[in-house]
Amino acid sequence: MNSTTRRARRMAGAAAAVVALTAGLAACGGDSLEDDGKGSDKAGGDKKGSLVVGSARFTEQKVLAELYVGVLEKAGYDAQVKTVQNREIYKPELEKGSIDVAPEYAATLTEFLNREKNGPKAEMLASSDTDATVGELKKLAEPKGLKVLPAGEAVDQNAFAVSKEYAKEHKLKTLSDLGKSGEKVKIAAGDECESRPFCAPGLKTKYGIDVTGIDPKGVGTTQSKQAVKNGTDQLVLTTTTDATLKNYDLVILEDDKKLQNADNILPVVNAKDAGSKEIADALGKLTETLTTDDLIELNRKVDEERQKEADVATEYLKSKGLI
Repeated sequence: MNSTTRRARRMAGAAAAVVALTAGLAACGGDSLEDDGKGSDKAGGDKKGSLVVGSARFTEQKVLAELYVGVLEKAGYDAQVKTVQNREIYKPELEKGSIDVAPEYAATLTEFLNREKNGPKAEMLASSDTDATVGELKKLAEPKGLKVLPAGEAVDQNAFAVSKEYAKEHKLKTLSDLGKSGEKVKIAAGDECESRPFCAPGLKTKYGIDVTGIDPKGVGTTQSKQAVKNGTDQLVLTTTTDATLKNYDLVILEDDKKLQNADNILPVVNAKDAGSKEIADALGKLTETLTTDDLIELNRKVDEERQKEADVATEYLKSKGLI
């Protein structure tokens, strides 16, 4: 994702909000589930048990979560989505087992766990090498009770876009061009952009971009893109699989110094409650099928055609013979 797209912080001043969000997780996405019933045959009938798929609050994650639900239900599980604000919220829930499965982005999660373990100035472990990045991710995830499943072809990385007018005015094609321009930039993104190394900090240190602040309208949301289109903000954090940029006359600036790493999409599961081969096989069929182009089209159907994530996921899974 990831991409290397999506990282975080919750300011000390926002600690109360985080506590409130965390406390409210059980209310998100349906009823809470008993820990000792998940992944077992406790559900009765033809079902093998209940699983909760975690999702951050943006289109692609919601679509991926619904795809996961579809293949898990096909495999005989009762599955439901629990949507929370971001990784900072759902990752602890995944470790505890109140969330069983989450779609993730290899490099982004690697660096998230790396900083969590080794501090904000830790040497980077993710790279553009997918296999090496996943290997590092496994070393960080396993002690936390998490199992990292194989990555697929589909990749989604953070991307930064400006309006076509702004790009033309300042002769911008790359992020390096933006840094050299000396323009002051406000980024429309999630508020976590302020501290995530592949967002504002990386733009400052790697490209010398003069970031003056974050407008917390979300990652690639309509509000974020509109803010850049109308000039309220200059740069929007979106993703390489955003299919609606043309609707806002936005263009992606090339990440010419490779700020982003290998954000191939992969499932991460709670090893105790969802670490079975059967679950891995069900998710693996989807991972092997899904491509980056597929993701762009799925995102487009939701963001542009206003279709529901669950409907888009079901249609895709049927078209690929996965359900």
